[in-house]
Amino acid sequence: MKIRDLLILISIIGIVMMMVVPLPTALLSVLLIINISLALTILLLAMNTQEALQFSIFPAILLVTTLFRLALNISTTRIILSTGEGGNVIETFGRFVAGGQLAVGFVVFLILVIVQFLVITKGSERVAEVAARFTLDAMPGKQMSIDADLNAGLINESQAKERRHKIEREADFYGAMDGASKFVKGDAIAGIIILLVNLIGGFVIGMAVQGWDLQTSLETYSILTIGDGLVSQIPALLISTAAGIIVTRSASEGNFAHDVSSQLLSYPKLLYVVAGTIAFLGIFTPIELILTIPIAVILAIAAYRMQKAMNMRQVEADQMEEEQEIEEVRSPESVMNLLQVDPIEFEFGYGLIPLADAQQGGDLLDRIIMIRRQCALEMGLVVPVIRIRDNIQLKPNEYVIKIKGNTVANGELLLNHYLAMSSGIEDESVSGIETTEPAFGLPALWIDEQTKERAELSGYTIVDPPSVVATHLTEVIKRHAYELLGRQETKSLIDHLKEHSPALVEEVVPNLLSVGDIQKVLAKLLKEKISIRDLVTIFESLADYGSYTKDHDVLTEYVRQGLSRQITQQYATSGEVLKVVTVSPAVEKKIAEAVQQTDQGSYLALDPVTSQTIIRKLNEELQKLLQLGHQPIVLSSPTIRMYLRHLTDRVLSDVPILSYNELESNVEVQSVGVVNT
Repeated sequence: MKIRDLLILISIIGIVMMMVVPLPTALLSVLLIINISLALTILLLAMNTQEALQFSIFPAILLVTTLFRLALNISTTRIILSTGEGGNVIETFGRFVAGGQLAVGFVVFLILVIVQFLVITKGSERVAEVAARFTLDAMPGKQMSIDADLNAGLINESQAKERRHKIEREADFYGAMDGASKFVKGDAIAGIIILLVNLIGGFVIGMAVQGWDLQTSLETYSILTIGDGLVSQIPALLISTAAGIIVTRSASEGNFAHDVSSQLLSYPKLLYVVAGTIAFLGIFTPIELILTIPIAVILAIAAYRMQKAMNMRQVEADQMEEEQEIEEVRSPESVMNLLQVDPIEFEFGYGLIPLADAQQGGDLLDRIIMIRRQCALEMGLVVPVIRIRDNIQLKPNEYVIKIKGNTVANGELLLNHYLAMSSGIEDESVSGIETTEPAFGLPALWIDEQTKERAELSGYTIVDPPSVVATHLTEVIKRHAYELLGRQETKSLIDHLKEHSPALVEEVVPNLLSVGDIQKVLAKLLKEKISIRDLVTIFESLADYGSYTKDHDVLTEYVRQGLSRQITQQYATSGEVLKVVTVSPAVEKKIAEAVQQTDQGSYLALDPVTSQTIIRKLNEELQKLLQLGHQPIVLSSPTIRMYLRHLTDRVLSDVPILSYNELESNVEVQSVGVVNT
């Protein structure tokens, strides 16, 4: 056992022995000074800790110091009652505080006891009780937060273990403080009882045993009782204050002095108000100016110096921030930030800034939120955050949309105008600036407010500039959705599906297919504007056919067949005949014969003349269907659908190509054109 441990054990045993073994007066005086010193040390430590756990031994110290004070009370009571003396420390405290007037001494002592018992002790007890309860209630939430940070990779296993240990220590500490605060309350009650014992017992012993008269007994034992009470209650008050400081520290970034200086004095302008109020009291009330004016001047000077110091610190902070920014630009690591490419960017000229400025009535940010929600519902895709910025290199009214740093669409807006699109019947009285609707490429006019009502009466479709941008951005996202779906986004979708269909996901990933394989299948679906929201059906198809083939095109065809009801509802209106363009058997045979099989998959090796002929004939038939007012749709056999899609992908990418297996049996289909060569 170390000497330090041995001294602690001897001290605890000595405290217990003090209760039964009489002590010399000189030794008792030394122990009383030690008690006061110990109480001051504990108070200063409590004020200089940044958080409660830095003084985690405080509940145990509270118990030991309370036991030490009670032992001293018993020893001093024994000496006072047996000898009529209390030593130099007790007599000095009693005579100094009483000042020759016993009534004053008793009042001071009672006030001290009331302050400790009713104010500090009772408040500390309540705070400790509430803190212990809230800490225990918050433990599950804190544990879940740590697990979430660990799963997200924000912290490692050792950091998570350290945080869990800290939570356990906090719960233990506040639970111990809740119990230890009862010691302080009991000590205050014991102090009052000991006061009465010393006073009443001293009168009786002084007159009956010592043979003193009433005045001598009253004066002697009153002074000793007051001194003994003060010597014990002052350290108790200091430790009670320390307990209150410990349990009331929350959301602190420094010690007690730092918090006071940084928070209580953080608003110098308020000191000017206080200084003015004090000066007002001196001028307009009977309070003398000689009392109020110096204090008001001191407060005003302090506020001025504090404001000046805060301004200097702000300037230094700004300079430091600028230096850090310059240093970051100079550092080699800053170049890495330039390599980051945003998935989607929306840039606009300075003339379109009101679109994105909420203070000027712009609601572009709110519209983008709705676009992301719409894409999630219609396509099953979580659209990445869209970066919005102004670009002085663009024309004032121009905007561009970028996908992974490359411009894919642009347009121009006139903010004080409306976009008017004709329904097919032109009205010459409606005049404006000719333009093209950016989302679908339709001819349109920019009209002013005065022409808007006339255009509406003439059957024009009127759209405001924010809606034009929102529609264009939505269509661009749908058209390039397959580019926005990477492996990381696919992994997020799989994790979301795994929450409610774990068996399905575990069968497919990674036993049958990798995340990259699934990403390619989903991207092919999105490229043909097929929603991937029904991931359960998609994964069911992949689970059924993933063991037979790893060809992404073939897997996509199986998935499309599994989504037949969804595809049917997407293109066929209930109760109406679906009008399509079909491919002749001869053309299908040519395409089938031109398919080449390799180890990496199959591809279409059709000669250029035949390819151009098929594309031309197909375009002619689609134009006829379009002129009839129907959506252009191509219907082919399942065996050649994907190859026909590859053949027409560059020139007819927006035309849906379906197979017979992708349509429900209750749909009536009418062929209005056949592609022949």
